[in-house]
Amino acid sequence: MILKSGSGLNRRGMLRAGAAAGLASLALPETGWGQSETPVKIGNIDPRTGTYAALGENQIRGATMAVAELNQKGGILGRPVQLLVEDSQGLPGPAIGKAQKLVNQDKVDFLMGSVSSAVSASLSQFAQQHNLIYVDTGGHADDITGKKCSWNTFRTCSTTWMLTAGDFGLLYKKFGKKWFFLTPDYAFGHALYADYVAQLQQAGGTAVGNALAPLGTTDFSSYLIQARAANPDVLICLQAGDDLVNLLKQAVQFGMDKQMAIAGAMQELEVLEALPPAALLGWWTFEWYWNQPGVPHVAEFISAYKTKFGKVPTARSWFGYASAHALALAANQAKTLDAQKVAKALEGLELPPEIALQPGKCYYRAEDHQMIANMFPGSVPKGATYPNLFEVAQTVPGGTIAKPPAEAGCHMVYPG
Repeated sequence: MILKSGSGLNRRGMLRAGAAAGLASLALPETGWGQSETPVKIGNIDPRTGTYAALGENQIRGATMAVAELNQKGGILGRPVQLLVEDSQGLPGPAIGKAQKLVNQDKVDFLMGSVSSAVSASLSQFAQQHNLIYVDTGGHADDITGKKCSWNTFRTCSTTWMLTAGDFGLLYKKFGKKWFFLTPDYAFGHALYADYVAQLQQAGGTAVGNALAPLGTTDFSSYLIQARAANPDVLICLQAGDDLVNLLKQAVQFGMDKQMAIAGAMQELEVLEALPPAALLGWWTFEWYWNQPGVPHVAEFISAYKTKFGKVPTARSWFGYASAHALALAANQAKTLDAQKVAKALEGLELPPEIALQPGKCYYRAEDHQMIANMFPGSVPKGATYPNLFEVAQTVPGGTIAKPPAEAGCHMVYPG
């Protein structure tokens, strides 16, 4: 496994645990099924190396946990479930190569996974060409369930619009109207920037600059100099994974946190856990958070996850967990593995409380196949220590901020 030196997210302990989870997921479960029983195979393509490795690893962990639960309860259509994990490296080319292996050699029944939006878009198109259901667990760009929506693709994570709308009002009222953006130069970053700017302009604010940084940037000094020169009220950081770790460390070294508010659309426990205390700051949106007092089944899920992996689950853990369970729920409801019939069963599918693990209704919207769940905007509290690294300010129902399917540009067409 190739790692970038100095990466806060790619820790040896996580890799050892992740590798063990991956190997375990390749084995058939020890149950009462006969030796000749053909397993239902789910191909899971996630980054295990590169900028988004820690995020991908937790999505795999969540899916692994779901598959173990499914096999304890009868599997899919009375057959054992097998999770076949492949490393996308966070790049479309390797991801499609692994998808071809999973389809042609391993004969998988479903595909799921991805952190990068560019990978998600490529896998969606590949799966459509091969008449397969694909669940995008963690690639956020609006177009995946918007202008490029497809009958075979469902998304569990939110859209970039929902991420930005989740905390826009909070940031605008609290910090001011002059914003400078540091944007990762690919689909995810471009979508976040466009969505924030649309809301900013509508509210009467101004984007005073936008610095585009390539994916995998390690030195953000030139971009931070641009931001400081613009003298904004808010520095909006749109990076994720290792990139956001490096950016926040350097922003604090530059003293930016003393000159302006630091905030962004998406924050994740994996990033916060990898930061030194001085860089634990900012206002962000979480898509799922482990600390939800009084919400049914969350405490049991956290306990089971900690027992299995030694840490609290993250939003990425929930993405993988919910996605694998959703595939099983739909296939069992449809009583078949036929892709179009399973797709119809997924349309409007509401996750039961023990899978949703949050307040309100969580469901895949029929018109565009987008999961409608909650956003959890808030901030990093001063002196935060693991696992209490975030303080949720409010829970925002996704249905109140998601764009209607027609406005998002989705026109769903089934073959035949």
